[in-house]
Amino acid sequence: MTDGVGMTGGTTGSNGEPEPSDSLRTFGEIVKIFRKRALLTQEQFAPLVQYSVPTVASIEQGRRFPPLAFIERSEIVLDAFGAIKAAAKHLSRRPGIASWFHQWAQLEAEAISLYTYECRLIPGLLQSESYARALFLNQLPPLGDAQIEKQLAARLDRQQLLRERPNTNYSFILEEHLFLRRTGGADVTRQAIDHVLDFAELRNVEVQIMPQTRESHAGLDGPIQLLETPEHKWYGYSEGQKCGHLQADPAVVSVLQMRYARMRSQAHTPEDSVGLLQRMRGAV
Repeated sequence: MTDGVGMTGGTTGSNGEPEPSDSLRTFGEIVKIFRKRALLTQEQFAPLVQYSVPTVASIEQGRRFPPLAFIERSEIVLDAFGAIKAAAKHLSRRPGIASWFHQWAQLEAEAISLYTYECRLIPGLLQSESYARALFLNQLPPLGDAQIEKQLAARLDRQQLLRERPNTNYSFILEEHLFLRRTGGADVTRQAIDHVLDFAELRNVEVQIMPQTRESHAGLDGPIQLLETPEHKWYGYSEGQKCGHLQADPAVVSVLQMRYARMRSQAHTPEDSVGLLQRMRGAV
């Protein structure tokens, strides 16, 4: 899963120009104006809307797409006369995120469970800065320096979800060969492994490695993304070359859940996976 800003996607439209973020900057300014009108600092405002200070700052600066809960709570807390909700209706795209990934990114920001199986590359939520940069540098058609920096910032900002949402359960199943490929070179691979190990220490993050040699494998049809909303509705997501598809059909989602559950039993345990990653790091 490349999160719409990696090898299978990007922030550029069909004309090669970066996606606009004016609507996000405008929304952020409106929130800031009403926050100051209420005589609240970001530090005072953040707990009232149940988000961290860095998240509030990112939204006000137009660097992060506001979650639906943030919009609704801000409207109430700031008594904004409907202005914040009205401005949110004009938010069309998230900077650094491909337009076709936008809907999933919104759901992801509020999910209470998120499951990811990846066989192509380390998922965006777990990528180290050097690994992500290596992916962007190898993207075709080539990206400009400004595009790379913008996409990199979006990816690293998105990773804050794992630390900012301690009550969300994150499960990752990663193929062993993702670390054996040495994308970007030995140093980049060591940093990538260290980054994954750091996240694996979090109580809400579970990382499992699928062994390279496996006679039976439930994920042969490709990557799987699943999430559960606060309303306990499940969605799936699949991604290909410059496209993505949100799966809402319960019958389709059920099949993906069945396959993911089987893979959890086929992969190494979280404890054994951490040990394997540590050994792999030493061998790089």
